[in-house]
Amino acid sequence: MSRREKIEEMLAADPSDTFLRYSLAMEYRSEGNTLASLEILDALLQNQPPMVAAFFMAAQQLADQGRIEESRDYLRRGIDEARTQGDSHAAAEMSELLTSLGEYGEL
Repeated sequence: MSRREKIEEMLAADPSDTFLRYSLAMEYRSEGNTLASLEILDALLQNQPPMVAAFFMAAQQLADQGRIEESRDYLRRGIDEARTQGDSHAAAEMSELLTSLGEYGEL
């Protein structure tokens, strides 16, 4: 049984487990299935409060695909949410990525 299958099995028992859902998104990413990964990450952003790490991971994947404007949007929203949640470390990481995307055009 693959790691993804194990995660899916655990999620079947507890579909609301945020960490398992995030883990599944990361497994899809490692398998090269960006679409499935982004769908899960977007769903995690619908949580209250949104999962801050999901903004960052989605932005990274979008940037890797050359979808720079979409990546910037996720980063800007993620930075705002991280600050709202008092997560200055995550806000700083996303700010660094946003700055690095400046190489690809105007911020």
